Amino acid sequence: MTTPPTRDRATSQPGLAEELRISIARLSRRLRTLRSPTSGDAARSPLSLTQFAALAAIERHGSMTPRELADHEKVQPPSMTRVIAFLEERGLVARSPHPTDGRQVVLNATEAGAALLSDERRRKEAWLARRLTELTEEERRILRRAAPIIDKLSRS
Repeated sequence: MTTPPTRDRATSQPGLAEELRISIARLSRRLRTLRSPTSGDAARSPLSLTQFAALAAIERHGSMTPRELADHEKVQPPSMTRVIAFLEERGLVARSPHPTDGRQVVLNATEAGAALLSDERRRKEAWLARRLTELTEEERRILRRAAPIIDKLSRS
């Protein structure tokens, strides 16, 4: 069992940074354990976290070029090329001609890719919703206020 943060640690910036790092890492690890093997042809090789993140970015942003996706995910283009090939091979993303630049392609999530992401989100959100019912109304109100701040930190 973990010990609660001491008053000094929780009130200093380094202490807050430590508490957030530990808590977010634990929550992230817990959510990762909820991943299920994919169905159909993709079941031969479940998606890595990098592949899931790339697929989610494509689905969330609509169309993206491979370079935009690499930049968004902060990886080198050759690494993203391998990720895209894996996703495309499994029918989770499709390439189409760029609307204004014939030298480029854009990537879009397929129906299978969108369904896979939807299933993952549904499973993780259901787990979180169950955990939230264990909290007090005050704790849930604090989390509602903290969520945009945590999101802001994650984007910096």
